Parts: sequence; structure tokens; C-alpha cells
Amino acid sequence: MKFAADFHIHSKYSRATSPLMDLENLDTWAKIKGIKVLGTGDFTHPKWLDEIKEKLSPAERGFFELRGGGGHPSGPTKFILTSEISCIYSKGGKVRKVHIIVFAPSIGAVEKINKKLSQIGNLKADGRPILGLDVKDLAKIVLAVSEDCLVVPAHAWTPWFSIFGSKSGFNSLEECFEEYTKYIYAVETGLSSDPAMNWRLSQLDKVTLISNSDAHSLPKIGREANVFDTELSYEGIATALRTKDKSRFLHTIEFFPEEGKYHYDGHRLCNLSLAPLQSKIYINICPKCG
Repeated sequence: MKFAADFHIHSKYSRATSPLMDLENLDTWAKIKGIKVLGTGDFTHPKWLDEIKEKLSPAERGFFELRGGGGHPSGPTKFILTSEISCIYSKGGKVRKVHIIVFAPSIGAVEKINKKLSQIGNLKADGRPILGLDVKDLAKIVLAVSEDCLVVPAHAWTPWFSIFGSKSGFNSLEECFEEYTKYIYAVETGLSSDPAMNWRLSQLDKVTLISNSDAHSLPKIGREANVFDTELSYEGIATALRTKDKSRFLHTIEFFPEEGKYHYDGHRLCNLSLAPLQSKIYINICPKCG
């Protein structure tokens, strides 16, 4: 079955997010945008998880749908359990700030993950919790709960909060995840880059490049998404991502990278925007204020 999926969104319990990001509205807007499979986002937040358990019912294996949400010609929106986690920690003498998307195959797996993570940080403070946890250890915790979970670096090139971020990231997947690199099957490109830009880095040839909206409001759902032709189930999606099977994972839907917040360099206070070649000329120093 051919369908579009947007895995990375946020609920009303995340900071700087619309209070309208509830399950009923997410279901409606996914249909408006043509998104068949939508990430729940924020499954680590206790109140959001309570709403997920109350308002969603099990559908195909690893999927959920809104109770009483039928009646649309396209059928019900399928929800997949996802959450973004912000890991801030020191490694190799530097402060690292890396965001990770976690996919889980069941409510039971989510509850076990949350129990472990609640011993490390406050999951109630934000839908995207901030944990003083090495992402390698996050992967270890998540995969110990279930080998069916997926651990995906989010918006890989964001300067401050990503695996390859210039301010607080790493130079390679191996440097970041060490022996757990073999379990990293996909990387999210982010709004400010697209697959063609990422293909220039040969170390990414072995992973699947996905794109998601990172929506904080309803109209942003589906501004980036992934198109599959596979079984409509968690296993179908996970297998397509793990194997890079081009007959199952067809392509991504892309936002214009130039419109992304981090595509161009610059200095906001000086109202300055620089293309990469210009940044190199100025050695990444603002020519107006130094």
C-alpha cells in the first residue's frame, strides 16, 4: 500500500507548541494534508501518554487510531508511537546537545522506556524532555526494552541540537553512538537540508534518510514527509527503514531547504545572512560586529 507518513511532531505538552495539538485535531489535519501515518510525538510526557491510551485504540500491528474517528473517505489516520528526546551531556571534553526521535512498537514498550527515563530526568516538564544522558546510553536503554524500537537522530544539521551540529555535535555517527552505531538505520535530514545535500557525506550512504515536519502547529503537519509502498504496520515501516529497500521506501516530500531556519549562516542582531562561501571568506565571523 502506498502512503505518506510524518513521524516527528509535537503535542500541546511541548514548549512553544500550539494548544490545539491534541489527538482529535491531529487526526483531522493529517487527513487534510494527506498523511496516512502520523507520529504521536511526546510519548514520554505522562499526561500525553494518558491521552494516547484513553483516546486511541489499537489498529494494525503497532498502529493506533482515534476512537470513533471513522467516516472519512480516506479511512482513519494511523498513529505510530514516537517521541523526541533532548540529550545534553559532556563527552570528549565538549558539551553535546543531540535530539533523538524514538519509535516504539507498543504502549507496553513506551511505559518501560518512560520508567527508565524518569529515573534520569523530569519527564513532566516538557513533551520533549531534556536529559543528561549520552545518546549511546539512550539507545542502550531503548533497545534493551525492545529490539523493535528505532533510534533516529533528529534534524541532523541543526547547529545547536543535532548529531552533526556545528556547535555541539559530532563528526560521525560512530563518534556519537560508538558500538551502537550498527543499530542506527535512519537519520532525519531536517527542514534546512534535503537528501541531495546529505548524499554528499558518504558515511550516510548506509542509512535511510527520512524527512518529517517537526510540526508545532496543525498547518505545519506534512510540510516534510515520507512516502512508503509497504504493509500498513509498524513492522512494515521499520523493515523499510532498516533495509533501505527502494521498492518500500519510495522518497521524501521536501520543504525548500533555503526556507529553513539554519540553511544560511548569519547574525540576527546585525540583520546579516551569508551563503556558505561567504561564511568561509569571513571565517565564520560577522563582518559587521566582529
